[in-house]
Amino acid sequence: MKHQETAIETAQLTHAYGGRVLALREVDLRILNGEFVAIIGQNGSGKTTLAKHFNGLLKPTSGQVTVHGVETRRASVTDLARKVGYVFQNPDHQLCMRTVEEELRFGPRNLGTPEDEISARVEKVLTTFDLKQYMDSHPFLLAKADRLRVAFCSVLTMEPETIVVDEPTTGQDMRQCYEVMNVLKDLNGKGRTIVIITHNMRLVAEYAMRTIVMKQGQIIMDAPTAEVFSQPAMLAETYLSPPQITQLGQRLASYGIPLGVLSVSEMHEILSRMATGRSVNR
Repeated sequence: MKHQETAIETAQLTHAYGGRVLALREVDLRILNGEFVAIIGQNGSGKTTLAKHFNGLLKPTSGQVTVHGVETRRASVTDLARKVGYVFQNPDHQLCMRTVEEELRFGPRNLGTPEDEISARVEKVLTTFDLKQYMDSHPFLLAKADRLRVAFCSVLTMEPETIVVDEPTTGQDMRQCYEVMNVLKDLNGKGRTIVIITHNMRLVAEYAMRTIVMKQGQIIMDAPTAEVFSQPAMLAETYLSPPQITQLGQRLASYGIPLGVLSVSEMHEILSRMATGRSVNR
């Protein structure tokens, strides 16, 4: 896995809707191959606008976006789909076929993938996400949580190098939520670049290696997730709060608890080390 190669890069990226409503302001960003990145911020901060530039759904008003070596102004959305898969927050903006099976075959078929390979990919995602019972169903007749999973799977069958998911857990119960996130984690472990946009700080803490914080169309913080959550005052500017376990650790900082504890298991390990007189290493 070539971590140091660039997956996505923006230079002075500015976007104005209708030429008037400024949504992004001179954003400079570099995401490396193999990273698992979360983009957070309040509604209207520019998260989705930024992410839609990663696969060419939006083009820069000014500045530049390069995806796996391709400048997005010079490529079609179809060409970029081979490199970046985008899962919409609202699956109804993405689904277009009459059955779930046709939906899952649609993307890779348009990319020229051999039919036997498409069948293998479809079978895999149907099994992983327990969707076989819906193979012949119209996607729009499914519950929203199931429609989201179908939209997610329709991107997985294309096997892009980078996967961008806007609010991956909307409408999902806890089991489904971790089902989706663990698939993303597994794909990341196999070398895929993962970018999620979410308001769920617990998921950011548990899965993202790096977190980008946005406010009013600009990046105000970009650091390892533990470092981001170690700065609650900065997060408060975007009306976000660290996960509860992180907040507990910060209240216990005077007792030697690190500021950026991200999970219950990490807190347990730290307390166990302190109880036995071992040093706390992060």
